[in-house]
Amino acid sequence: MTKKILPTMIGVALAGGMTAAAADVSIFGHIDESVVFWNDDSFLGLHDFANGNLDGDDTNFVCTTCSIGFKGSEDLGNGLSAIFSLDFEYDINNRHRVSSTTYTYTTTSGTFTTTLPTGSGAITDRDQWVGLAGGFGKVRVGTISTVYKSHGAMLDPGYRTVAQMRDIGIQSNLHSGAGEEGQGRATNTLRWDSPDWNGFQAGATFTLDSNEADGEDNNPYGFGVSYTNGGILAFADYLTSDNGGNDDAWKVGGKYSMDSFSVFGQYESDGGLISSKGVMNNTVDGADVWMLGGSFTMGSNTVYAAYGNGDDNSTGSGGYDSWEIVGVHGFSKNTLVYGGYLTIEPDATGVSDADAFTVGMKHKF
Repeated sequence: MTKKILPTMIGVALAGGMTAAAADVSIFGHIDESVVFWNDDSFLGLHDFANGNLDGDDTNFVCTTCSIGFKGSEDLGNGLSAIFSLDFEYDINNRHRVSSTTYTYTTTSGTFTTTLPTGSGAITDRDQWVGLAGGFGKVRVGTISTVYKSHGAMLDPGYRTVAQMRDIGIQSNLHSGAGEEGQGRATNTLRWDSPDWNGFQAGATFTLDSNEADGEDNNPYGFGVSYTNGGILAFADYLTSDNGGNDDAWKVGGKYSMDSFSVFGQYESDGGLISSKGVMNNTVDGADVWMLGGSFTMGSNTVYAAYGNGDDNSTGSGGYDSWEIVGVHGFSKNTLVYGGYLTIEPDATGVSDADAFTVGMKHKF
């Protein structure tokens, strides 16, 4: 539950009795802790590669995007408000969580990227922005998730757990990462979200290039629309890195809920951005990703399953199938436990499947 922080009266003390207006500030956070039994020998191996264990099999505690943040607003009058959010990610299992650099490595099923430590720092940033809200909707500036990523998260019952779809290929890499080339969390970015027009909403992002050393001055952008009505959710999105050539992607998706059942799906068409994962001057495309899933809820218990398929890109680097089945029990609105099985099955001959069992607990405040 969001906890209110009483506005301080610092202005009174400093100004000798003068009162000062203060924004209404809240603390919010997320803790997800799980034990994961990995078996990803010879395919991807992102977790084990990052931990220096290339053999594949491993068991670890994992804190998935655990975070704490501060958000608030101030009424400016005439229907206008100032708004802000500062969200920070941490790891409850490992001291001095470090910053990272992306590295590339090749397996028999293609070329992949992972991250390795490069420096110290126990806390990293998530979405952090300041903006205005009013009759025009919301305008925010800073580091902020793209509309493309936000809509995808609305379909994922396991979002921000080990079972989240973006980590096993059920959703594409455009739902993850951070940077200025079409990643899920866009830096140096302006985002606009419209008001709710009888269930219809629109959103757009525009990113300014801040890296002059890379020899280009392109400004990635994206936009999307959604419609919600009762148990219906539908959306469509477009995203481009503005690098010229094969540099974009679009998707459509939705969800339908009726009583205890829900079905959901999404199709992502790669115009080069999924293939490149944000690399400049990409010359390949065709790594389309589609997924289908459903859930059933009985009381405080939910079971859901999802299937995803990734196509070969134009270089033939290797497609895959992935799926998961997860059970969730909610102790309350904010606390739940879950357990499930996740797997990725590569198309490449002679490459074994990657799979994992996980049991975890999640608490929001």
